[in-house]
Amino acid sequence: MTLKHSYSAADIQDWLVSNLAELLGVETDEIDVEEHLENYGLDSAQAMILVSKLEKLLGFQPSPLLLWHYPNIAALSQRLAEEVPEESEIQDTTSATVNTAIPTLDLHAEAVLDPTIRPDALPPVSIGEPKNIFLTGGTGFLGAFLIRELLQQTNADIYCLVRAADAQEGKSKLEKNLKAYAIWDEKYKSRIVPVVGDLALPMLGIGAEQFQILAANIDTIYHSGALLNYVYPYSALKAANVLGTQEVLRLASQIKLKPVHYVSSVAVFESPAYAGKVVKEQDDFNHWEGIFLGYSQTKWVAEKLVKIARDRGLPVTIHRPPLISGDSETGICNTHDFINLMVKGCLQMGYFPDVEYMMDMSPVDYVSKAIVYLSMQPSSIGKAFNLQHPQPAPLSTLITWVQSFGYPVQAIPYEQWQAELINNVSSVDNPLYTLRPFLLERWSDEQLTIPDLYLQARRPHISCQETLQALAGSSIVCPPISSELFMTYTAYLIQTGFLNVA
Repeated sequence: MTLKHSYSAADIQDWLVSNLAELLGVETDEIDVEEHLENYGLDSAQAMILVSKLEKLLGFQPSPLLLWHYPNIAALSQRLAEEVPEESEIQDTTSATVNTAIPTLDLHAEAVLDPTIRPDALPPVSIGEPKNIFLTGGTGFLGAFLIRELLQQTNADIYCLVRAADAQEGKSKLEKNLKAYAIWDEKYKSRIVPVVGDLALPMLGIGAEQFQILAANIDTIYHSGALLNYVYPYSALKAANVLGTQEVLRLASQIKLKPVHYVSSVAVFESPAYAGKVVKEQDDFNHWEGIFLGYSQTKWVAEKLVKIARDRGLPVTIHRPPLISGDSETGICNTHDFINLMVKGCLQMGYFPDVEYMMDMSPVDYVSKAIVYLSMQPSSIGKAFNLQHPQPAPLSTLITWVQSFGYPVQAIPYEQWQAELINNVSSVDNPLYTLRPFLLERWSDEQLTIPDLYLQARRPHISCQETLQALAGSSIVCPPISSELFMTYTAYLIQTGFLNVA
């Protein structure tokens, strides 16, 4: 359906139902126009596809944030119908944008832990070999590798929180995810126990009785679950990322103390106040002003809650990974993550932006091994660890390597790259097309784009020296960002058909 002159709320609603169903691979009758949009679990790329299609339909580009400041399709359709400009007003659809006022957030005010979570009222924890481990995020990329590592390094059963209709479906989802990354091992099947619930619900969606049973039986918690989306605002991510963390801390603080190993993010240092400065593992992060991505905001608040619980007596370790890249040995990765989509799009366009970026991603096998190893060291309790790559490489290294591999690409000034993106990327065949609203929109008070905000001059220097010292007694070493690592990743991406041979 294409609207040419009629943009009623009903028309837009029908269009949104049809296209959302197509994106999710479901029937249109499974889409409820009154259901909160975030409950459909769109990832960043899917959200961008929806925004790009809306731009073509309506003749102007809705702000990606607009999608998530209206609670459901019915309300969003009404809002979009009110904003449709007359045809005579549309001069340049690449720059016409409908925005929405984003509420000013005081993240410091958000960082308040439920006062009933009082771990200091329980006897001290006895650190030993856990028999039962509770893990969130098991259907994610890092979560899958954490499951593998915990299965190999402990004899514990791994209780995995999973959204599913029942335990059987939950078990199937966990198994399918491990198989997708080629790390499934049949001999461990009986040790993976699904816990049907939802990180975004009170008591993790498992009910008071089951919550108490879990609190009594679990020995250790690994909290890696989070809703990762670069489009959702804080309000859409708060339930899963902030309140979900609070529920995990509640679980750890009931009946018996349970150590919590929390997967945070280096994004807690994204405030411009840290630009150009060195931030170390145990440094505090009181500055939140200028953190604009909803995901980063939730990680800032959630880690603050973890630290409050620590100060109340909960044994915690905090692990802060950067962007996580594929397995350094197999190259297996999440092909739908932002970085892979960007690389593929730039290769198809023939141009990379000539900007001062540092590639500081850490391979998933390094991150998972480091987290599990550090979590088992009594000396780690109460500390934070930065899993940043110790030797990041400039983006120019990747471009040079890509050129040597036979891809005809050039590095051009960012403004020129933006023009190429606007004028010559006009089809969903190029992943950058679906990312255009995200890449071109001015997101901050300074009217900067996403790439502007991640220039090296605006980034802190994340120190990982204490982390490397803590890992010194192990065999765990972060693989260098080298042509060999790029070759491993490229071979996998070509093998899966994600990239074409040059």
